[in-house]
Amino acid sequence: MAFTGGVRGHGLPSQNADLPGLWGEIMDSNRAERAPDHTRLAAFDQHRRLLFSIAYRMLGSVADAEDMVQEAFIRWQQASEDDVRSPKAFLVTIVSRLCINHLQSARVRHEQSVGQWLPEPLVTDPQDDPLGVLRVDESLSMALLVLLERLTPMERAVFLLRDVFGFTYTEVAKSLGHSEAGCRQILHRARGHVGDMRQRFEVSSREHHELLERFLDAARKGDVDRLLQLLSSDVVLHIDGGAAAPVPNVIHGADKVTRGLLGGARSLPERIIIRTATINGQAGIISYLDGRPYSVLILNIRNARIHGVFIVTDREKLAHLPALDAAP
Repeated sequence: MAFTGGVRGHGLPSQNADLPGLWGEIMDSNRAERAPDHTRLAAFDQHRRLLFSIAYRMLGSVADAEDMVQEAFIRWQQASEDDVRSPKAFLVTIVSRLCINHLQSARVRHEQSVGQWLPEPLVTDPQDDPLGVLRVDESLSMALLVLLERLTPMERAVFLLRDVFGFTYTEVAKSLGHSEAGCRQILHRARGHVGDMRQRFEVSSREHHELLERFLDAARKGDVDRLLQLLSSDVVLHIDGGAAAPVPNVIHGADKVTRGLLGGARSLPERIIIRTATINGQAGIISYLDGRPYSVLILNIRNARIHGVFIVTDREKLAHLPALDAAP
């Protein structure tokens, strides 16, 4: 297997795309028959990155986040002037409520599906996100996004708008149609499930990359003792294989996780090529088979130990990642 440097490409909406062209299909639909208002197009473009960033954290899906942003654009174009006092507040309200509605149906699908569910991984190398579409920070980490699954859709929205994006309680309450007191209570419950994310997930980029390299070297050599030294005693292994290869249970404990990782490494096709990349703001790897993404691995690190390993092999969730020929 080859272990080399970073990956380019991400599958996110183009940052330099001409807006009338980008939204052409939407404006041609029966739901938006009038010609686009270029003043509104410019206002929407100003907040589009924020909307996508909120929607991806809410839903954990690139395609679903794009759908929510597109739907918000349609409603933005159709809204009367009397409905819009603040473009930012109006758009955040629309996309937040759309995501809540979507989650109420998506949660049912997750609960009925066989196997584990993980968010779609996103490559977030600086060169792939020059305008900061996702505002990369600890709230984008795979570990935090998995924790958000514990929350109800409303708890998730309040937590993200208040603690991640810094909206005031008054703004959150107006966006979500709740009282300020109700939002404070909802946030208190959400924090109880998620904890202090900054204390829990903050780790230097250098430390993350160093541990990843040591992890890869130990796994490549099948060195059980070195892997055990890198893993915390309560480490957890999450694997999302999708409907084609569901993995029903999370694996707990350093011994079981080590066996699972080494067993998985031995079963990889010989033609696999591995590239390191920054994924969801953290150091990770993308494995390629015949030039296409085969799997993604991300580590959650705390106190110089690996506390979580997240592996996504669901082909649908990897479809938006860069192909091997996009690497420098």
